[in-house]
Amino acid sequence: MNNTIEKALARQKAAELEKSKQSAQTSSENIDSNESKAAPQTNSIEKASARQQKNIIAGANSAAISKPDAPEDVINLDKMINIDVAELEQQGFVSLTSTRSRINEEYREIKRKLLKNAFGFLSSTIDRANIIMVTSARPSEGKTFTAINLAMSIAAEKDKTVLLVDADVLKPNVIRTLGEKTDSGLMEYLIGEKENLSEVIYPTNIDKLKIIPAGRSHHLSTELLASKKMEDTIEEFSSRYSDRVVIIDTPPMLGINESAILAGFAGQAVVVVEEGRAKLTDIRKAVDLL
Repeated sequence: MNNTIEKALARQKAAELEKSKQSAQTSSENIDSNESKAAPQTNSIEKASARQQKNIIAGANSAAISKPDAPEDVINLDKMINIDVAELEQQGFVSLTSTRSRINEEYREIKRKLLKNAFGFLSSTIDRANIIMVTSARPSEGKTFTAINLAMSIAAEKDKTVLLVDADVLKPNVIRTLGEKTDSGLMEYLIGEKENLSEVIYPTNIDKLKIIPAGRSHHLSTELLASKKMEDTIEEFSSRYSDRVVIIDTPPMLGINESAILAGFAGQAVVVVEEGRAKLTDIRKAVDLL
């Protein structure tokens, strides 16, 4: 009987061993089959993952370009203002060539005083010393001519950059004087049509000069220029770059509310007087308003 049991147990173990071998073989075949089937799926997953990663990177790059605080100095060649320097020189503007002209020397003398106030030892005593408004008592005395010349002259400095802002929103003249056209400017930013300030800052072919046009006129221009948004914008102009000078072409002082508002933002003012035409009483009134 013991022999029978032993034989039965032997047969059972043999059967179990055979069954185990068959099971192992089947399992191995299933694994191979599954791996074979899974291979294309794995490749698809890897490809999908690669595509997803590529899309994420592309999205991140897109976000970096369009994010609200994107740096304003990202140059958009599509909206670059090409200043015809030679043509302006023919019209009597400052020359950026090697020519040593009288007007160059006159504006050098003016800018040296302004730069000394903006960056010299007195700069700490002047709020927003690098914000310079250019105005006049009455219209047509040459303030835009002076604002452009100052901007170009300062742009010739080795260690200074210039932002020229046309804030004469009632009679914008900077872009027209330069013979160019733009589709938006300061007003579009203040009313919210342009979300980012960088959208209304135009690079020029003069490396260190950028321009903000006035944009279209608006019936609430006084309120917009007096707004907290405008004050914050001026503050950003003043503090964002340590080497920057901001030249603001403002409306004439007399009879126009916008000029008095802008005067409150500027650290320095240049009052342009037309020789032989401006009245002394008007000049005094304009200075008093400052």
